[in-house]
Amino acid sequence: QVQLVESGGGLVQAGGSLRLSCAASGRTFSSYAMGWFRQAPGKEREFVARISSSGASTSSADSVKGRFTISRDNAKNTMYLQMNSLKPEDTAVYYCARASAAYAGTWDYWGQGTQVTVSS
Repeated sequence: QVQLVESGGGLVQAGGSLRLSCAASGRTFSSYAMGWFRQAPGKEREFVARISSSGASTSSADSVKGRFTISRDNAKNTMYLQMNSLKPEDTAVYYCARASAAYAGTWDYWGQGTQVTVSS
């Protein structure tokens, strides 16, 4: 069973930065793509960024391009989301997820989420 645990959320002023972490259990972390999603109050969960199993390929939503950077450390079974120039509209619960394949696939496992609140 795969467990994903997010951390690093909190309250930050607009323009500030946060780094989220997602720690994964198991020995197969390096075999699967990973991703970040977020859900704001009253809205559907939306894609933020994804990274391939090796870390060589990444993609992100237009709304965070140039501000957020996804990365991973397979030796530590951990994925990160560096968030800079935060805006109030980035306020949401952020979730990490594991894909079913090395580059894409369905999102099979989810963490419990970490709250990010950006004040204006």
